[in-house]
Amino acid sequence: MSVKERKDRERAERERLIVVTARELAEQQGWDAVTTRRLAERIEYSQPVLYSHFRGKREIIGAVALEGATELAAVVRDAASGAHGPRERVAALARAYLDFAEHNPAVYDALFQLDGGLAYAREDTPEPLKDAFAALFECLAEVADEGVDPGMFTEVFWAALHGLATLTRAGRLLPEDAEPRVELLVDRLAGA
Repeated sequence: MSVKERKDRERAERERLIVVTARELAEQQGWDAVTTRRLAERIEYSQPVLYSHFRGKREIIGAVALEGATELAAVVRDAASGAHGPRERVAALARAYLDFAEHNPAVYDALFQLDGGLAYAREDTPEPLKDAFAALFECLAEVADEGVDPGMFTEVFWAALHGLATLTRAGRLLPEDAEPRVELLVDRLAGA
């Protein structure tokens, strides 16, 4: 292995450590606790080393969001692939999405609530974000009513899921009614 290859590998490992540590800290204590100083202390590198990888917290949030988008896409695809029939696939997708949001609140915030400097719904949208939407689209397009744009249907269904996730997490919706809400959403929008 050449010196350059070794340095590139070490750099990638440091960057990965920064993202993992930021995510862990955010999941434990919230994003307000994630500062470059705390990250530098936790990973045992200086702040300038951190800044050699990321220009600041915003880019770190973006990196966590991209990682989360990849995970969300995999979770949604896995859930949908294990179900039989369009309605069951949509219900499995909805449950998987809401479970992901519940169990990964800091990642969910990085994806949808915080400014990570990422472009959404544009040509320059990063591939992991496009793929997360594609994972939803793959399942939802098949249940869109005739004459309804499948992309728009996916956006509306996703917005409804996001609303449920956000309102439940904020304590605005009773958690014990989560399953009837999913059933209502699936029946009304995707009762294929």
